[in-house]
Amino acid sequence: MALADTERSVPNCDSGSSFSEIVELNVGGQVYVTRHKTLVAVPDSLLWNMFNKKSPKELARDSKGRYFLDRDGFLFRYVLDYLRDLNLVLPDYFPEKSRLQREADFFQLRDLAKQLNPLMSKDNSISEEIGQSDPEEGAQQCGPSVSVSGARKSGYITVGYRGSYTIGRDIQTDAKFRRVARITVCGKTALAKEVFGDTLNESRDPDRPPERYTSRYYLKYNFLEQAFDKLTEVGFHMVACSSTGTCAYTSNDPNEDKIWTSYTEYVFCRD
Repeated sequence: MALADTERSVPNCDSGSSFSEIVELNVGGQVYVTRHKTLVAVPDSLLWNMFNKKSPKELARDSKGRYFLDRDGFLFRYVLDYLRDLNLVLPDYFPEKSRLQREADFFQLRDLAKQLNPLMSKDNSISEEIGQSDPEEGAQQCGPSVSVSGARKSGYITVGYRGSYTIGRDIQTDAKFRRVARITVCGKTALAKEVFGDTLNESRDPDRPPERYTSRYYLKYNFLEQAFDKLTEVGFHMVACSSTGTCAYTSNDPNEDKIWTSYTEYVFCRD
């Protein structure tokens, strides 16, 4: 064990690289830890050029010193799996084939991109025309302006919104909002993707089929009105809402503000 721990902290001397044997990555906010030899497994790929031809000082890092890549953090796990043994293995239901091919093209993994092409054409015979592998993704790009009336599916989407705020002291008349946490999305997967598209974070429930329900999605932004606009654009309207508020913290110091938390759910329907 001591030998293994020592090897993790020293540079990869065998390859003459200035990078450590164990490399930490921040890909779109998702943290990955892998071996240096995995990242350079495919010659002339983007990662091979980054971690073979460049020095650590030339690469962007986050606040914790991890190498930063501004790409899709969820899909990168499939890129990393491919680099480990140069074999593509996807879940039985995987709705992100077209986006994964885009990531393969970006990272200059030609063989991976070629393996994805037959999969996309098999799932959707018109994928070459619209550039999409899934019906809901096609609806997402076409947008409400070109949708055929009556073709949209009816259903419900619930948007949950959690935040905290302070009620000022007696001499203050206003409330100070301090923090807005994530906006959650509950409903049928296909409807959620149609409405929110790429702004929907699916990392918690990535392999959910279109006709199944989920309560684990959330949005990549914290503007409630933006979510409402998206729902309105595709024909949804609000039918119900509920809200709660509790005092989460009270200080013994009378000069300190009280911190309150609130949670609100808005139910939208499309007939």
